[in-house]
Amino acid sequence: MDKEDKKKINSYLSFKLGEEIFALHVSKVQKILEMTEITEVPRSPSYMKGVINLRGNVLPVIDMRVKFGMAPTEWTKTTCILVVESEVKDEKVKVGLLVDAVQAVQKINDEDILPPPSIGSKFRSEFISGMTRVNEKFFMILDIDLVISTDDLVNIQAIKEAREEAETENKQNEE
Repeated sequence: MDKEDKKKINSYLSFKLGEEIFALHVSKVQKILEMTEITEVPRSPSYMKGVINLRGNVLPVIDMRVKFGMAPTEWTKTTCILVVESEVKDEKVKVGLLVDAVQAVQKINDEDILPPPSIGSKFRSEFISGMTRVNEKFFMILDIDLVISTDDLVNIQAIKEAREEAETENKQNEE
C-alpha cells in the first residue's frame, strides 16, 4: 500500500445515541472518559449538561441526545463522555460529548462515504458530513465543528466564566 492509499483510509470512532450509530473522525477525539459527576450550570441551554473537572480544567459537557432532539441520556454502565476538540471560528475548543455507548474504531475509505440524506432524516443534516454502511448498519458521520456551533462557543465561554467565578468566590469565603 503506497502513501496515497494510506491517505484515503480514515479511522472513525463509532458511538450510539439511542438506536442510531454515529461516527467521528478519530483526529477530533482526545479521550474517552467513564461517567463522572457533572456539575450543572444554571441558565445554560437544555443540551448543555454542565461541566466536569478534567485535570484542573473546566470541561463543558453536551448531552448529544438532547442536542439532536432526542430524549435526554439515561445513565447506564455504557454511558460515557467523549472529549473532543472542535474548531469554531479559528478557535480550538475542548468539549465533552455525553453518548450512550462507544462502539469501535472503524477504518472507512473516502469512496465508501455517501453524501448525507437531503430529506427524511430526523437529525439535523447540517451536522452530518456523510453516511456509510458497516456490517449492514448505516453510520452517520458527524462534522463536530458544525455540531459545536458559534452559539455553543458563546455558551461554553459563559459557563467557564461562571464556574471560575463561583470557584473564586468559594475560595474567598473559605478564607
